[in-house]
Amino acid sequence: MVAARAKRTVLPGNLFAAKLTTAEFVGIQQPWFAMQHWELSNPNAGSGTYLLSGWFFLRLIGLIYLTAFVSLGVQIKGLVGSKGILPARDFLLANQSWGSARFLQIPTLCWGNASDGFLQFLCWGGATLSLLLVVGIAPIPLLILLWIFYLSLFNVCRVFLSYQWDILLLEAGFLAVFIAPIELLPKFPPAAAPSRIILWLLWWLTFRLMFSSGFAKWRSRDRTWRNLTALRYHYETQPLPSWTAWYMHQLPGWFHKLSVLVMFAIELVAPLFVFTPPPFSSIAGAAFVLLMLLIMATGNYCFFNLLAIALSVLLFDDAFWLTLCKRFSPNAQFQFALGGSVSSGWPLWLTVPVALVVALLSVDVIGRLVRFMTQWPKPFERLIEWLEPFHLVNGYGLFSVMTTERPEIIVEGSHDGVAWQAYEFKWKPDEVRRRPRFVAPHQPRLDWQMWFAALSYYRGVPWFSHFLLRLLRGSPEVLALMRKNPFADKPPRFIRAVLYDYRFTDFTAGRATGAWWQRERRGLYSPVVSSRDGVAGG
Repeated sequence: MVAARAKRTVLPGNLFAAKLTTAEFVGIQQPWFAMQHWELSNPNAGSGTYLLSGWFFLRLIGLIYLTAFVSLGVQIKGLVGSKGILPARDFLLANQSWGSARFLQIPTLCWGNASDGFLQFLCWGGATLSLLLVVGIAPIPLLILLWIFYLSLFNVCRVFLSYQWDILLLEAGFLAVFIAPIELLPKFPPAAAPSRIILWLLWWLTFRLMFSSGFAKWRSRDRTWRNLTALRYHYETQPLPSWTAWYMHQLPGWFHKLSVLVMFAIELVAPLFVFTPPPFSSIAGAAFVLLMLLIMATGNYCFFNLLAIALSVLLFDDAFWLTLCKRFSPNAQFQFALGGSVSSGWPLWLTVPVALVVALLSVDVIGRLVRFMTQWPKPFERLIEWLEPFHLVNGYGLFSVMTTERPEIIVEGSHDGVAWQAYEFKWKPDEVRRRPRFVAPHQPRLDWQMWFAALSYYRGVPWFSHFLLRLLRGSPEVLALMRKNPFADKPPRFIRAVLYDYRFTDFTAGRATGAWWQRERRGLYSPVVSSRDGVAGG
């Protein structure tokens, strides 16, 4: 072992030995500063260990939880509050007849209290716990509570939390519990390395997320993915485009085809290197991060990209971070203590059963992905059914079929059924001259659902009629989700939904009109709804 100097704390294993000077005591609270005071005495220092990666991952999970809870907290009353679109209380009351089985079928703390106040408590309490997790206080209890809080909200918000990043956060958040160090106060670096078993499970999640996304696109036999033209439509038809998407849409066809090829390479080839030793796994991680940054630069996918980046961070071993730090700080000094073994905070008798459960559920998920249904023994079938509501292992595959048109629903109200005024949404396209904006990592859940509704027949979108009725009643909670209410003084007597086709303008039309969009009316999306006599015709 490298000889320790005065006031040096040596950690076991291929870990860090830091000089505890006064400056470095401050550096414990400022990890990047602290890193700059380690002396590198071994060219292979940090290779194959993931102490720093685990530390960064947990902080990123805390930030993502914070984003998710705050984003939902500012919308929760309008979505599932007592006067919201789909009240959580009504949903739970409708399922009371299940008896004690309801607690397993719909696991949520809201069985005891589904009031607006408790829903907000879950959101803002979760946000507070997330901040503590970012600081590093009591990570294991906090991660358990955060997972329970988000699962509780997930199961009562239903369609409004039905996105792949919501179940991805539940799956990653569950595994994060077992990668966290057993400590109450923040330490840098932690005294225990991440469990290697749980690291493998998180790598497996990263592999499934990325590979399934590419495989689902190819398996769907969608024409646009097969002939590499999908991105000619994607920027224009994605749920909430940004202004950069308008410019990307104007690029030539060969560029879009090349982009699809690069995407398939990252989603189908790079995942094969996830389980290889560094630096190959780090190259895969860098490819995933690059793809997520490019997606973030052209669209609004909430916290999905940040969560995928957080998972990718675990593919970089400690040697990568030390090399990166030295590159940006050439005069930095590092030291590793050699020999010994690194202890994990969690015992094998706990992590092995977790791994077995994840493996069992993974076989079922992968079987569905490749359309190979496994006939499980009855006990395993019951276990899978029992665990399914907890979303411990999930299937992924965004945009497996590319939408080539952009229908948009414009909601209008009227006092007399003759003169109509349009409601404006905060983020989705409506007024053609309004510039598409960035809103991620916040997710305006109503705006997102309007995109899905426009792609479906209105009778297949049960929440939409509830939304129109709330507008007729002038619900303040629902109206708070909107950008403009043209009936601030008195709710309208009639509500209708009109369907339009939207297309990006080109450079010529954009300069001439100042419009980002051009649109063409298709007709009514749903019958006119009246506060006086229900449905008033088409």
